[in-house]
Amino acid sequence: MRAVLQRVTRASVEVDGSVVGRIHHGLMVLLGVAKGDNESDIAYMVEKVRSLRIFSDEQGKMNRSLTDVDGAVLLVSQFTLLGRTDNGRRPSFDEAALPDLAKRLYEQVAADLRACGTSVETGVFAAHMSVTLVNDGPVTFVVDSRERR
Repeated sequence: MRAVLQRVTRASVEVDGSVVGRIHHGLMVLLGVAKGDNESDIAYMVEKVRSLRIFSDEQGKMNRSLTDVDGAVLLVSQFTLLGRTDNGRRPSFDEAALPDLAKRLYEQVAADLRACGTSVETGVFAAHMSVTLVNDGPVTFVVDSRERR
């Protein structure tokens, strides 16, 4: 499971011209589900999203987590994060999970974040979406559950 976490002051996602998800202060999370991902990848990702200390404290140091600042999450599925571009000019998506599994795990990440008390808005799985955000910092991190130690 691979995610791009962007600290935002606001973010929204539209489908067919209608806003389907909107947050203020928090994280825009683009999430790609890989073949072989399972419950342990979900748990790892939920923990990282909630606890990674990437929000500023009073001294301006990244020392606070999403939970510490009572931030929200805008979670958007993005299989292209699993695209490989090392061979040729067309990306290969062989590492991405099949849509049925990807949707189930994506929805479970959202549900588990909510179960922990995090406010979560989402995009629409497999829809063509327009995402708008104001990256705060800018602060952006890539988290990959396959690279955990």
